[in-house]
Amino acid sequence: MSDGDGTGAMRSSGLDRTVLAVAAVVALALVARLAFLGGRPFHWSEGRVGYWTLRYLDTGVYSYRPAAGGPVVYLATRWAIALLGTSDAAARSAVALVGGSLPAAALLFRGPLRDDETVALAALLAGSPLLVYYSRFLRGDVLAAAFGLVVVGGAVRHRTTGARWPIYLAAAALALALGSSGFAVVYLPLWLVAGALVLDEARVEGAPAAAHARLAAGVAWLRAESTILARALFVFLGVALLVFAPRGGGTDPGLWNPATLPAAVAFAFVEAPERFVSLRFAARLAPPADGNSFLPAVAGYARTLVATAWPALAFGLVGFLRDRYSDDARGVIGFGAYAAGFGLLAFPIASMGVEPWTAVHVVPLLALPGAVGLAWVARGLRSCGRASDPAWLVAALLVASAGLVGYGATAAGVYASPEPGSEFAQFAQPSDDIEPMLAAAGAAIADGDGSDGADVAYVGDRLYTDREYALPPVDPADRDAWGARLPLQWYFERIDAETTSVRTAAGFGADAPPVVVTTPDRRVTVNTNLGDGYRQYDVRLGLWNRQVVVFVEQ
Repeated sequence: MSDGDGTGAMRSSGLDRTVLAVAAVVALALVARLAFLGGRPFHWSEGRVGYWTLRYLDTGVYSYRPAAGGPVVYLATRWAIALLGTSDAAARSAVALVGGSLPAAALLFRGPLRDDETVALAALLAGSPLLVYYSRFLRGDVLAAAFGLVVVGGAVRHRTTGARWPIYLAAAALALALGSSGFAVVYLPLWLVAGALVLDEARVEGAPAAAHARLAAGVAWLRAESTILARALFVFLGVALLVFAPRGGGTDPGLWNPATLPAAVAFAFVEAPERFVSLRFAARLAPPADGNSFLPAVAGYARTLVATAWPALAFGLVGFLRDRYSDDARGVIGFGAYAAGFGLLAFPIASMGVEPWTAVHVVPLLALPGAVGLAWVARGLRSCGRASDPAWLVAALLVASAGLVGYGATAAGVYASPEPGSEFAQFAQPSDDIEPMLAAAGAAIADGDGSDGADVAYVGDRLYTDREYALPPVDPADRDAWGARLPLQWYFERIDAETTSVRTAAGFGADAPPVVVTTPDRRVTVNTNLGDGYRQYDVRLGLWNRQVVVFVEQ
């Protein structure tokens, strides 16, 4: 038997229009993320991840360092590079695949969301410009946001259908989210606050008995599903072990070495959390030096969302208000709105900065009420289009056209060349095309013998370190010098270049290396010492105040 729109007939034949629509959205999302994936040079943060991943490939040794990001990024990037090669696109491919697959998570919310709202949720997850941009970026923020949404979706799917697999999926996704980014720790209190507010809605509306009934039902569910939750805990611990355990080479503790397995387990469940707490929480307990960093951080965070994620923000506000004041308000819609709203405060506290990638973590939450708003607007436009009055049709076309033009203008920034005024790019994004310099440097290194075996030399106090391959740099001076070079380390390591550093160009002696990198204030001195035969490349390693000069032997 078929319903009026033919959905039942399609389901009975093995087809489901909603699933097919979401699959089409996923395909478009993957294209949007994988197309021209290597077109933008590596950001400072990407260069760090890429370089340490190459070192992991070379040595087989890796252990979690909170300051360097979550282990999931390194593990996934290692396999991507091993499979696809050492290119910018290959290194970013794992994040792009997860980001492109994120719209499929909309199906977990089907039931509480109507079919058109499910497709709308997939569309917002696929097309939100901020999610697209950072799905094309080698950081763990999109990974954490995606796995975090799967955690929520798994819980919703279990409560909707009673199936057990969504709980196990949510447990695995939670471990992956925590292993993708330290910001995922913020998800837990956000979910608790949002859940408490949803639970308390009935009391606010003057029906405390309904709130008590919801609470009692939740307690009863915990008791009834205790066995499933215990199994889910083992799933979580197993995935967490795979993610956080060190990978060792030789005598270093490693997950796959039976002799060092106890040490690897202890690292995953004791030392890794201790490292995270000592770095992140200890630093947050100290008040900011200027005493007023919080408000600028919140303001910057809000500006980023308005400029880069306004579709999810606008439709989220519409959807929340429409659902909240309807006769059949749904808890999952309020949950997403409350969690996103408190996230506007929580994530600036967690980062104490205005990096655009931190805003990624609330966009999937905004998309939950946003799906309701988008579907409602789409229904209204459809009804206008079917109306006999031409004025309604014209109005509908104007509204749709204005929305598409506005979205297109915002989405264009995802693929645009980085500029100082970009709302997407953080300041350490190189603003020059460095491929011509890299091609010349690769050719020079291949043809030259170098000095004392070195292919690349960094010159000047700002770039000098006497521990060239320390991983990670411990001394503050070494960290500063190492950071001032990024992302060049990734590019030079890709071609197996040996590096060294000197304080002055006079340290070269008679035989200078084929590639010399220095700061603009050392240009004349280095040029005088090198003499003829070198071509100079001015390279801006950031949107501002991060310029170096690269001398390449001709």
